[in-house]
Amino acid sequence: MRILVLAWEFPPRIVGGIARHVAELYPELVNLGHEIHLITVEFGQAPAYEVVEGVHIHRVRISPGHDFFHWVVNMNDSMGAYGGKLIAEQGAFDIIHAHDWLVGDAAIALKHYFKIPLVATIHATEYGRYNGLYNETHRYISSKEGTLVYNAWRVIVCSGYMRYEIERALGAPWDKIDVIYNGIRPEKKHRHPNFDPQSFRRRFAEDGEKIVYYVGRMSFEKGVSVLLNAAPRILWEMGGYVKFVIIGGGNTDKLREQAWNLGIWHKCYFTGFMSDDDLDKFQTIADCAVFPSLYEPFGIVALESFAARVPVVVSDTGGFPEVVQHTKTGIVTYTNNPDSLAWGILEVLKNPDYAQWLVDHAYKSLEERFSWPKLAKQTEAVYRLVLHQRQQIYWH
Repeated sequence: MRILVLAWEFPPRIVGGIARHVAELYPELVNLGHEIHLITVEFGQAPAYEVVEGVHIHRVRISPGHDFFHWVVNMNDSMGAYGGKLIAEQGAFDIIHAHDWLVGDAAIALKHYFKIPLVATIHATEYGRYNGLYNETHRYISSKEGTLVYNAWRVIVCSGYMRYEIERALGAPWDKIDVIYNGIRPEKKHRHPNFDPQSFRRRFAEDGEKIVYYVGRMSFEKGVSVLLNAAPRILWEMGGYVKFVIIGGGNTDKLREQAWNLGIWHKCYFTGFMSDDDLDKFQTIADCAVFPSLYEPFGIVALESFAARVPVVVSDTGGFPEVVQHTKTGIVTYTNNPDSLAWGILEVLKNPDYAQWLVDHAYKSLEERFSWPKLAKQTEAVYRLVLHQRQQIYWH
């Protein structure tokens, strides 16, 4: 099959999880014998066209807009024009695959003009992020999501939770939605046998302090404030021998103020952005990874911690309970509940043998449940179903 993919982010342009998803899924589809062309946005010195792991990458230039939404309109104009030219020059594609609402207008236009069936992956919804739609921006984005879902032949989501959310928030028929988990390449976690772990560890914590960390965006929905509220109880039960390391770029002023007001400022380290190389090293000396999200469609950060062999504590929101099997591959706690979160973290810190048992089972689950080659075959099955159904109809 020939697949035309539209995604608004792709390495080296990384905004969220979509870039990693498309970068790791499509090489596996190439390995299955499919031809993949991916249209994305120009970025820095990245070439306008290149082949990466067998995937043809086309980066298009976008005219600047006076705000983000104007830029999105310009992006769709550029992607649509480029996609039309690509199809005209290289021949028809079997499937168009759009990743999230931002590329929806271009994908829908190409679908109708060339009569190519459209598959859409919805990675998150505006309704889910805010637990409702409260202003015109929310409603606009949600309407764009709904239009893309309506125009898609099949809709792919990353968890069973998201299947319910797409049905409820966007009105998609249950039998139109396919659940295919996100995956990970465990081997991408680089080992650093020659670095000095003790001196590296001392950059973040004193000898004898356990390291509990969060890594990700500093947005409200990620629940970092819940971790800070849980910290005093953890410190009290551990005799003060814990350091909370908060990793990620973004505005942390409110979180820093919260740590100060809680009297735990001296036990918190806000690192800001951390390179992948340093994060790989850091995870070898950390004792517990914590993801206390208030909303999480899937939770690929949990898989990354599985791969790094760090015990994981998460909230029971969204897709996390599907990814992390409670008391088998990690600890699942009540969402937005500092006492529950503290209990989960203490289970890991106080029971190192149990924590290692969780780590071993978590790593094993990566091959069993989150292997990209297996997930690519599931995606291929969706494509084949769409192609089969397409061949049964006359498209006016």
